[in-house]
Order: sequence, then C-alpha cells, then structure tokens
Amino acid sequence: MDNIHTGSCHCGAVRFRTSGKLRDVVYCHCSQCRKQSGHFFAATSVAAAKLAVEGEEAITWYAGSPRARRGFCHICGAALFWKHEGGETVSILAGAFDRPTGLKASMHIFAADKGDYYTIDDGLPVHAQWWPAEPIEQ
Repeated sequence: MDNIHTGSCHCGAVRFRTSGKLRDVVYCHCSQCRKQSGHFFAATSVAAAKLAVEGEEAITWYAGSPRARRGFCHICGAALFWKHEGGETVSILAGAFDRPTGLKASMHIFAADKGDYYTIDDGLPVHAQWWPAEPIEQ
C-alpha cells in the first residue's frame, strides 16, 4: 500500500495528494529560496506521476532560473512547488503538508548562500552548494 500524504496552500484553493515514498526534507539556503519565502526552504519531493493537484488554475509558475520553476498559489501567495525543467520529480514545501507528515530532515544545501542572521547548528550535513558535493565543516 502506498503512503498517502495530503496538503494545501494557505487559502485552500490548491490541494494536493501524493502517493508513494517522499524524500527526506532538504533545507535549501540559496538566495532564490530565501527571497521567495523570507527564510530558507524546507522541501521534500515525489515522482511527478505520484502527485495529484486540485485547483491547478490557482497555481502560477515562475521560472526563477533557466533550469527550474516555482509554483505558488496566486490567491494567497503560498509557495508550494519547485520543479527542475525536464525532471521527473516535484519538490513540495514541507510546511504545505497536512499533519502528521512523518517527514524528517536530512541536510542543508547552498549553505554558502545562507542569510547572515542565523546559524546552522542542528548537526545535519551541510553542503556549500548542491548535495553531491562533500559536506562542509560546521
């Protein structure tokens, strides 16, 4: 039996349902994530084929770079999705899921670009850029 998770934007105009295993949460500190959310992103991901969305007409997709786009509710402004162009998975912001999520955090990425007003001291692996690189010393 697949793991089923549900979630929504703040106003409820966009609802989603995932089936199957979700990736552990990754904290992204890149400037794009910080500027869209006001802090860092906490996101999981699922195969695009395992994501069903209701209210797609309320989603605006923004191409934040030539490689990826970000989906948010244009009614309430809630950031929901991140999708690499040509990728087979969709990242979903962990806070958009209904509880209980069963999710756990796994690492920090793009820490070299993090805000200067906080520290990363939770003991998770910290990567200066994308995670295939070696973790940096904390």
